[in-house]
Amino acid sequence: MKNSLRNALALLAALVLPVLRALAQAPGADTPEMADALRQSGKIYVVVAVIAVVLTGLLVYLISLDRKIGRLEREMRD
Repeated sequence: MKNSLRNALALLAALVLPVLRALAQAPGADTPEMADALRQSGKIYVVVAVIAVVLTGLLVYLISLDRKIGRLEREMRD
């Protein structure tokens, strides 16, 4: 259980950290115009919030699925 939770958190971190790093970079000449427009209007936070909600939902689903599978494995052993 703890190992699977650790793996799920590692997966979540691997998916979220690159997005946060990309958002934290200062806008340069090679950034897309859409990113500049989203950043200026403040809508980039909506995008980040949606991504965070989706990833959180996936994490919760994976944890619940792991618990169900663990319970089924224990029932099969008994």
